[in-house]
Amino acid sequence: MKVAIVMGSYSDYEMGKKTEGVLQEFGVEVETRILSAHRTPEEVRFLVSEEEEKGIEVYIAIAGMAAHLAGSLAAMTNRPVIGIPMKSDTLAGWDALLSTVQMPSGVPVATVAVNGMVNGALLAVQILGLKYSELNGKMKAYKEEMRKGVLDKDQQIREG
Repeated sequence: MKVAIVMGSYSDYEMGKKTEGVLQEFGVEVETRILSAHRTPEEVRFLVSEEEEKGIEVYIAIAGMAAHLAGSLAAMTNRPVIGIPMKSDTLAGWDALLSTVQMPSGVPVATVAVNGMVNGALLAVQILGLKYSELNGKMKAYKEEMRKGVLDKDQQIREG
């Protein structure tokens, strides 16, 4: 089970660590890189061929502003690509969201919310869970913990 997290710039790395951490909690091996769709297109192309030889099964692209990284990866692979648009000071992440979500027919990218680091990681876990049954069990346990947390808070407010 291996996921490549690719960030468009170093400024995305702090948020990228959250994605990394969630994947590692589930026992997923992570390869993290910083490459730009615009500034290092040849290296992005090389990454795809290199990583797939290493067994990458899902890509997560984290990028802001023009956010073409997820689309660039999706154009070069048949593996699932999850785009996480990053919030910017300029347009509050709308630019990245629209760039990530509006892919042409035939080049799919699954897009999560702006700064949706946790959901991006969890979607990767669910995709991998189609192949690795142990991840299904871990995801069920994760969701049960979330359920219990909500019910605990509900109980607290009802008790006053």
